[in-house]
Amino acid sequence: MTQSARARNPITLDDGPLTIAAIEDVARGGRPVALDIEARRRLELVRQAVDAAAHGTEPVYGLNTGFGSLARARIPPDQVREVQRNLVRSHAAGIGDPLPADVVRAMMVILAASLARGASGVRPVVVDRIIDLLNHGVIPIVPCRGSVGASGDLAPLAHVALVLIGEGDTLLSSGARASGDEALRRAGLEPLVLEAKEGLALINGTHMMSAVGALAVADAERLQSAAHAAAVMAIDACRATDAFLDDRLHAARNQPGQRAVASRLRDLLRGSQIVASHKEHDPRVQDPYCLRAAPQVLGACADAIAFVRAVIERELGAITDNPLVFPRDAGPDEVATATEEGGGHFRADFISGGNFHGMPLAIALDLLNISLCHIAGISERRTNWLLTASDSENPINPHLSPQPGLHSGLMIAQYTAAACCNELQTLAHPASVHNIPTSAGMEDYNSMGATSALRSRQAVELARTVVAIEFLVMAEALEYQRPLRSGDGVERAYDHIRSVVPRLTVDRPPSPDIAAIARLIERGLA
Repeated sequence: MTQSARARNPITLDDGPLTIAAIEDVARGGRPVALDIEARRRLELVRQAVDAAAHGTEPVYGLNTGFGSLARARIPPDQVREVQRNLVRSHAAGIGDPLPADVVRAMMVILAASLARGASGVRPVVVDRIIDLLNHGVIPIVPCRGSVGASGDLAPLAHVALVLIGEGDTLLSSGARASGDEALRRAGLEPLVLEAKEGLALINGTHMMSAVGALAVADAERLQSAAHAAAVMAIDACRATDAFLDDRLHAARNQPGQRAVASRLRDLLRGSQIVASHKEHDPRVQDPYCLRAAPQVLGACADAIAFVRAVIERELGAITDNPLVFPRDAGPDEVATATEEGGGHFRADFISGGNFHGMPLAIALDLLNISLCHIAGISERRTNWLLTASDSENPINPHLSPQPGLHSGLMIAQYTAAACCNELQTLAHPASVHNIPTSAGMEDYNSMGATSALRSRQAVELARTVVAIEFLVMAEALEYQRPLRSGDGVERAYDHIRSVVPRLTVDRPPSPDIAAIARLIERGLA
């Protein structure tokens, strides 16, 4: 399906997983969302069991009890609605800058999909209302900090839930801010009155971590592709050998990412006249690690990013609130019969556990941040090598200055890359290895995965800037190799860069050039 066709066709939420591509379509492309008919029936059926338990004599966490360390407090049936509303209000304790609109939209579709799988016990109208907000372009304003990534992303999700009940603040598709009540009114929607368990189900999942992670993986993969093209451009810009790309070398290491990256670099470099021009009588024996070990470093990053993608993809098919509702001794036929007969004899088990715990995501996102640190780090080293290692074998001007001394060239662009790498090094320190207990010690081992997630978004942006600087430098250095041409893949990347950044003939501010190339990478330069 083409991008335009996807934009017209809604994503239908059923019991299956979302994909990262679908998340991007909804979060960044405005693709509409719909609820599957069978999913709606399943929600109606399971809800009957929830209603019965909420009015029963047995305590069931989240239905007729308090929450967290207050779980022993029993809630009478006539106060169930009030306690759910109070839960959303009290947990909306986020602080800091609002999350970007694409992250909030991704949170919402992931939340709706999780609820639609039928084990959370909410009414269909709850899923409908989240979908309504998405399709009407209503974006809850969600402060970025407040989640410890264990009892779900409580605070961020509570700010989303506030809008569903007609409170909180929103950003409309027009760009205007509006209260939750006003946004619902403009969209022709009524505020939700939450029933038993629904407030808890709305806030008790890993949906912010999953949203940021899914978008970060999509961005990191585009960045990774660009980083490969930049590394190959550097090979010819630095007049390096291509001998270290020999497949026999990489087969001997037996690391799949390394071998795949080496193959990708060979493909991009194929047809290079520059490599051929200095194969003979070049006194240099080996190139520095930033060139020679690029397949090993970038290959390790590729393997790590593939692992992170797999973790995120599994989470996009998960149900992560608590407790979960499971049919008791009921196969597909029994469930279908109960649906047809109004669910009178349908029974369910309510199982409390820790599916909301973010540790799988936290560890994966910490690994993503480490990988991004290395993608950027080795890129900065190639930039530095090129700007400072001119010699008779590669006669380029120091710092690529049009006239050394009078012009400084791209000297300070490397400073910027170094500053970004330093910040990436701090972001790569794992958040998941730290723990601060919450809820009077009842929640005594938290993942801090929300911190890992927020860092991943920063890390992608910083690493993208570093690779953009490498492209800026290496494209300029290729000018010194003319009329010889690099490989076809490199020349395609060069043409993209030259479509937004002209050659450096006199000093000019590099900042706009870096930003322009970073935008190309964000959209998928190579």
